[in-house]
Amino acid sequence: MTAVTPKGERRRYALVSAAAELLAEGGFEAVRHRAVAQRAGLPLASTTYYFSSLDDLIISAVEHIGMLEVAQLRARIAGLSRRRRTAETTADMVVDLLVGEEDDARVAEQLISRYERYIVCARQPELREIQRRVLHQRSVAVVEAIERSARITRVDMAYHLVCMVDGAVMAALVDDQQAPRGVARAAVIDVIDMLAPVDQRAVSA
Repeated sequence: MTAVTPKGERRRYALVSAAAELLAEGGFEAVRHRAVAQRAGLPLASTTYYFSSLDDLIISAVEHIGMLEVAQLRARIAGLSRRRRTAETTADMVVDLLVGEEDDARVAEQLISRYERYIVCARQPELREIQRRVLHQRSVAVVEAIERSARITRVDMAYHLVCMVDGAVMAALVDDQQAPRGVARAAVIDVIDMLAPVDQRAVSA
């Protein structure tokens, strides 16, 4: 049943938020009716009242956490200054936005959670569509960040950039000798002038 009252909307949102937190902390196995209800502070029966199945709840949680990540990315981009950036400083900016500003255990766990979702979602059509939308929105956001650096790019080029960073980070996460930020930064520096060249109009202005 869907939530049709303000109280119902609040309860449904609380359940989705709780499921998203559990998903981020422990992966898909952590999202269970009882655990979600306890985290949300609601009766166990509420999970089956507001959601037709556990899969329905998980779909909502995946969409919620994806949209939250996009909102956080957009908020950080909104705070970026508009200035000319070199390949190196542009790479630093992109990596800060897509990976995080530090290499520490907390950031690593967030990244692992993100890529676990990618893999699981790839096997399920409903979740795969959500992840495609999230990836597209991340790419659109990166276009804005690039434009704030006196560079130009297209969404398809930004998409390639985001995918390249994701791939580099996933490889680094299984290599104890490599830090995700460093690997991603090196990859971005190699291609940034091709995928997001300097805007010659800004140079001549």
